Amino acid sequence: MDPTSQTDTDSEEEASDADDSETEEETDSDTDEDTDSEIDTDDELAVYRKIYGATDIYKDGDYVVIEMEGIPDHGSPYYDGSEWQDRYEENDERSFNQNPNVIQSVDRTVRIPLYPTEATDHQATALGTMGVALNGVAFFNQYAGPNNQPLTNEIYSFDQYNGHPQSSGVYHYHLEPNYLTEQESIGQDGLLGFLLDGFPVYGPMENNVAVTNDDLDDYHGHSHETEDYPDGIYHYHITAEDPYINGNGYYGTPGTSTQ
Repeated sequence: MDPTSQTDTDSEEEASDADDSETEEETDSDTDEDTDSEIDTDDELAVYRKIYGATDIYKDGDYVVIEMEGIPDHGSPYYDGSEWQDRYEENDERSFNQNPNVIQSVDRTVRIPLYPTEATDHQATALGTMGVALNGVAFFNQYAGPNNQPLTNEIYSFDQYNGHPQSSGVYHYHLEPNYLTEQESIGQDGLLGFLLDGFPVYGPMENNVAVTNDDLDDYHGHSHETEDYPDGIYHYHITAEDPYINGNGYYGTPGTSTQ
């Protein structure tokens, strides 16, 4: 064999091996980048995955997208006549005045800022969904429809878990969702959900003391570290007094809620 030919063959094999090695390194690098990206996304969404009632949670740019059906995971007299009749639970409180509505499944998509910040212009909350609880049930504000009336009379239609459905069957909470706060894993000082501006909602207790409106600002919140946000964050608190969940509008810029 021509020595020159053997040298050429060896060079080609070495070049091929080098190309294969570079390809493997590029593939490994791409895989590592994909894995790192997935880990980063999981870290960013970790606190939102506490919304166990969601059917899907994912990131879309600078927003967290939460999809849900809004069906409460507890009993209610408002399941009577629905397709979930087996979830019917009587409310024997004498003051209870059941409204004529029935719980319905409503596909809802909520988009909230992933990294919320204080708004320059604070928007008022509208009637309808202003946030989402951990069990996928909507938060409504402190007013009744259709003309932003006080909850003076409507409050008697709330079931034993402080919720009720409106005319199209959307079950929601205006007050403390006591089904959640009574769970040992959550408690009265735990994270209960998020408003549309991306800021979290916490329970009516803090450091074993009941939170009052005097402890909070005009938007019904304040800022400090929490178990979920060790570096601190603005957050709302539910209180026993009106306005219950939110005060004079969103602290941040709200995302959207569509169905």
